Amino acid sequence: MKIGASFLGSKNIPKVLEKLNVTDVDFIHVDVMDGKYVKKKTMSISDLSCITNFTRKRLDVHLMVEKPLKYLQTLVTLNVEYINIHLNIKEDIDKVIDKYKKYGIKVGIAINPDQDIESVYPYFDKIDLILIMSVVPGLPGQEFIPETVNKVKKLKAYLKKQNKKILINVDGGINFLNAKDLKNADILVSGSTILNSDDYQEAITKLRKCAN
Repeated sequence: MKIGASFLGSKNIPKVLEKLNVTDVDFIHVDVMDGKYVKKKTMSISDLSCITNFTRKRLDVHLMVEKPLKYLQTLVTLNVEYINIHLNIKEDIDKVIDKYKKYGIKVGIAINPDQDIESVYPYFDKIDLILIMSVVPGLPGQEFIPETVNKVKKLKAYLKKQNKKILINVDGGINFLNAKDLKNADILVSGSTILNSDDYQEAITKLRKCAN
């Protein structure tokens, strides 16, 4: 199981990134909000460009924005592994996927708690990842939605049936207890569980152990 660390809600992002940089966390999960797709606004383009000043980790970027292509020229200069977009954006999804992939960035589609996993099936031939939101997008510190577990199981079974090598990432309210129920996922994103611990590495190791 791979672990992504989210710093959403952190009051001192540079310090948090520097502390995460010396752990073996697999990804830094970057939440970008434009104040339109969701009410909250975080990580301006200038903020994004500064991330690599504090960490060398690969980035898993969640674009909770109406127009993902606005961020393309900045993100292609960073250490980005994945970008994740939503279905109900104001740009052509196929165009967004193609443009990012042109630069060698892997693309995922995020599914909100009120969306069915079937909604992402038409994009199976183009995407690398499915980000299942286990909380409502936009705010840190929310409780994990239990129905997510069955959603992940259903998606994993369908991907196997279709012989698709698409990764499943789960984001929101991940802790040591519910991580045990998410063994069908490939990546778990955790914020509070890691950042509120006294030892980031210990929390990351424990999350991995719980999910394996």
